[in-house]
Amino acid sequence: MAEVTMPMNGKVINVLVNIGDSVQEDQDLVIIEAMKMELPIVAVASGAIKEIKAKVGDSYQVGDVLVIIE
Repeated sequence: MAEVTMPMNGKVINVLVNIGDSVQEDQDLVIIEAMKMELPIVAVASGAIKEIKAKVGDSYQVGDVLVIIE
């Protein structure tokens, strides 16, 4: 199981995957807005999406878990 976490404080502006989706390492999962830039958050491992904790419009801190891959 791999946890995808926030690399910096910011707000989620788009979630690109659904629970059960198969993903490859480095695939874009979530788009965040931080420091007036849009940044993709990528999969840290290949697998299936087990849980999505990120919600569009919500703000998160460094280290908060956004997606869990199994």
